Amino acid sequence: MITALSVVLALRLTIQTGFESLLPETRPSVQELHRVAARTAGISTLFIVLEGGPDTPTAELRKAGDALVPALEALGPPWVGSAESGVHEARAFLSPRAGLYADQKELEALRDDIEERHAYEVAKATDALLDDSDPPPELDAANIKKRFKLGDEATADRFPDGYYQSKDGKTLVVAVRSKVIGSDFSRGSEALRRIREAVDRVNPASFHPQIRYGFGGDLQTGISEFTAINKDLTEVGVFGALLLAAVVFLYYLRIRTLVAMTLIVGMGVAWTFGVTELLIGHLNMATGFLFTIVAGNGINFSIIYMARYLEARRAQIPLAEALDVARRETWRPTLTAACAAGAAYGSLVATEFRGFRDFGVIGGVGMLLCWIATYLALPSVLTLMERLLPLDREAKGVWGRIQRATQGGIAFGKPFAGLAERAPRALALLGAAVAVAGAVAAVFYVKSDPMEYDLRNLRSDERARAEEIRLGELGERITGYVGTDGMAILVDRPEQVEPLRAALHAKRDAAPPGQKPFEKVHALQDFVPEAQAEKIPILLDIKERVLKAKRRGAIPDEDWKTIEEILPPDELAPFGMADLPAGLARAFTETDGTRGRIVYISPTEGASVDDAHYLFRWADSYRRTVLPDGSVVLGSGRAVIYADMWAAVIDDVPPAVLLSLFATVLAVLIAFRRGRPSIYVLASLLVGVGWMALALVVMKIKLNFLNFIALPLTFGIGVDYAVNIVQRYTREGTGGAIAAVRETGGAVVLCSLTTALGYIALVRSKNFAVRSMGVAAVIGEITCLFAAVIVLPAALVWMDRRKS
Repeated sequence: MITALSVVLALRLTIQTGFESLLPETRPSVQELHRVAARTAGISTLFIVLEGGPDTPTAELRKAGDALVPALEALGPPWVGSAESGVHEARAFLSPRAGLYADQKELEALRDDIEERHAYEVAKATDALLDDSDPPPELDAANIKKRFKLGDEATADRFPDGYYQSKDGKTLVVAVRSKVIGSDFSRGSEALRRIREAVDRVNPASFHPQIRYGFGGDLQTGISEFTAINKDLTEVGVFGALLLAAVVFLYYLRIRTLVAMTLIVGMGVAWTFGVTELLIGHLNMATGFLFTIVAGNGINFSIIYMARYLEARRAQIPLAEALDVARRETWRPTLTAACAAGAAYGSLVATEFRGFRDFGVIGGVGMLLCWIATYLALPSVLTLMERLLPLDREAKGVWGRIQRATQGGIAFGKPFAGLAERAPRALALLGAAVAVAGAVAAVFYVKSDPMEYDLRNLRSDERARAEEIRLGELGERITGYVGTDGMAILVDRPEQVEPLRAALHAKRDAAPPGQKPFEKVHALQDFVPEAQAEKIPILLDIKERVLKAKRRGAIPDEDWKTIEEILPPDELAPFGMADLPAGLARAFTETDGTRGRIVYISPTEGASVDDAHYLFRWADSYRRTVLPDGSVVLGSGRAVIYADMWAAVIDDVPPAVLLSLFATVLAVLIAFRRGRPSIYVLASLLVGVGWMALALVVMKIKLNFLNFIALPLTFGIGVDYAVNIVQRYTREGTGGAIAAVRETGGAVVLCSLTTALGYIALVRSKNFAVRSMGVAAVIGEITCLFAAVIVLPAALVWMDRRKS
């Protein structure tokens, strides 16, 4: 009943995919991110990218895009807030006001030039021209647009006829703004479903058979990433479960044993994540893959118990007494291992980094619950199985012969026992020497800064979403939407924008060459020109002179359409932010309609936003800005969040490692009552950790926010194997090291295999950070295991021989 309730609770767990979920809510950057998101992130973007073939006419793509817009707008909020196939609204507003964005002196000069050109053309037409050597500038579209600051070729060609269309005319984008954000999986999926149905009803291919469509943008990305993580979790969990079941069955070659242990570890995992839902309520990038880790580590208690139980049953000890023997002789080492592992996880709870803290809570609780499940439920399960199918009933045929030959499990420990018996001194000294070399190498490796600064190596493998990513980048490039790569700042009052811009520009300009933290600062105020009242009379004069020149034939007919579009209307009047069309102001408009408080900072041209070094520089430039009036403006976003995440990791790992080591040492000292056995266990652990350090250095493994966890965990989990060997050795007495490895070593190797396989399953993940954690943790498992079954027994044999 408890397990069933736990499963129900566990199924309610959600996954938070953002980096901000790894930081505590009290961090200023996280609080500011939530504040900005509440005002600006209520609108997400979806690009519907229409692509034609080599024979698709441009006009047909435009017809398809124009047909999609009303069909999408008919869906209405929250699914579709707006839909547009181009900048027609903004263009219609800005074109006749283009002259207001020019410099006043430039406008006065243009007016004079037009007057001179008109006089020149009149004189030329009446043969009154005295000197033709230095004619005034031509009155063509290119010259006038240049004087209006519209001559930049990229701007002129960016939106052909106002459409979001590529220069070759073969791609057109319909941009949708939705009130549903990509992190809301259920509503986001519903929004995508409705939008896809609307697109299918319009059927872009009906306009031309070569037209096809796809989705890109942050709404699609958010849903795809969530789906990919869920799928990844399922695949990794199933793969890990199959590996664990296979190795357990291989060791015992008994289906009943496999069923019993699967039930117990399943019970422990269910309890763990049921409690997780009550204590935390969600999973994140660091904790989402703990299912396989808890299962691989938590099954170890059942393995040790089962090994001793089966050994007692083979000795013809009755069921009840065999259960008591297994309990009596295994509870102390398994509880010690559980406490040490729990302490290793628990050391992470003391950190500020929420990714570590949640990991520590779940892992520590998981070890305790898996141990409780073993000693509470496994005896009952074994008793029921014995009643249904007595253990002493032998199978017949080939299977029976295999079972008899493998009684006690596969002899995993015999090869290691043989090694330790053959060359104990050489193995002990060599193991210690390699550990010392690892410690020295680790010191130099840490000094070389082994951190992972390429963010592409911390995200999920994007090859499966290559087409979606291509469409998203294509949509961003064609539409030029503000904020796709920029970081947003939300000021308290619009009046703070200009002082903020000045302060940020001062920081940028003071940076050394090649170290600029950002490129530009964008605000809605950029679209409201200065000195409008002074410029309007000049622009009307220009219009009058242009019309007069047109009547005189001074302007070529092919240029007139372009020039006419940018001439001001007779009723031209000054305007402010409130007068700007919604399509132009949308990126700078808050969810309640407030305008003028959002500022975007775009990255330095040529700098990679996937380079953490650059992100740190970018974050430091705008995370906290003091304005001349003393007010403070905070910034957040991916750059600041990632910088804070690294700072938290670097601050938290050293104390977490020391706390884990201290807790492990304390658990071992208590278990062995501070005697020599505790020294043997801790020495074996240090050898394993030294080997691990050397392996990490040789393999040049970069450290990141996730594989850092493997360091403190290695102390608590890696000590498990030495504990069981020494426990059996102390029971056997002097000279019992080889027997301990031969008898208990098999179960110890199986324990290590199950834990390692839980980590190996992570290597199958599509997330590179999760893979790196799996690799680092497997290395720690293997080195601590070899130290426990090779170096430790070799040292014990060597000491026993010296005594004798």
